[in-house]
Amino acid sequence: MNHLSSSFARHEAATRAYLSFHVPGPERPCHYMYQPEDGSPQDSGRYETRAMTVLDARRADFEPGLDKQGFRLLRTDTAVPDQVDDGAWIAATYYPPMAEMARRATGADRALVFDHQVRRREPGQITTGFGRHGDGSRPGAVGRLHNDYSEASGRARVATVLARQGERMSPHSRYAIVNLWRPLRGPVLDAPLALCDASTLSVLDLNPAEVRYRERTGEIYLARYTARQRWYHYPAMTPDEVLIFKQYDTQLSGTARFTPHGAFDPPALPADVAPRHSIELRVLLIHH
Repeated sequence: MNHLSSSFARHEAATRAYLSFHVPGPERPCHYMYQPEDGSPQDSGRYETRAMTVLDARRADFEPGLDKQGFRLLRTDTAVPDQVDDGAWIAATYYPPMAEMARRATGADRALVFDHQVRRREPGQITTGFGRHGDGSRPGAVGRLHNDYSEASGRARVATVLARQGERMSPHSRYAIVNLWRPLRGPVLDAPLALCDASTLSVLDLNPAEVRYRERTGEIYLARYTARQRWYHYPAMTPDEVLIFKQYDTQLSGTARFTPHGAFDPPALPADVAPRHSIELRVLLIHH
């Protein structure tokens, strides 16, 4: 990739991009992470694609913060191979330093990494869906604007992770779930991540939806459009940069609790741009 391509996204304070929002309706939306054998549609619910202004967080006149905007940018010297597929290696080698990064960045007493996902966008794969097609074995970029947990599923996930540690939720502790997202190659020009400024978000903007796997059913929030929302991204992210963003928090006031996000296609990309390849971790933070 030439220098012009690598610096492509750094020079605009904002970009116009098409983001995929949920349109509320009478039925609860549902998405299968595989092709249902009974012929049911893989995706239900109504969606609209809107041309939105996505602001450059690098050029904001404030420093985004995890407890206000719901996200911030970190840097790391922890390396991870860009072709890594070994889940055991990731858990044994990558989880510990990233858990410590999350703990230090948030002031939590403990940080437990409990899940990860490596995503490769297939050439020509659309970003307006949930990033899985066919048998769901090759996750790509997720363009549907969503939050990984709802109020109910966030609390259930906290309880499940603690149970694996032989613990129960304490009414005196604060728990939060964050994502640590970073590219495995960069700079990221294809399918960057847009994030909603949580200070411009209302709980009324979040619609519960089912996500069905073969072995379980989960619940997420889908984001509906409102004019007050502000959306940001970090152009041309490199592998030494890590986005930390809030997905759930048991603290009910005074902090960001949910951060809707999703991939988008920037306009006028170079023809030879490399498909996005990224890794994300989900981390439980415990504040005693």
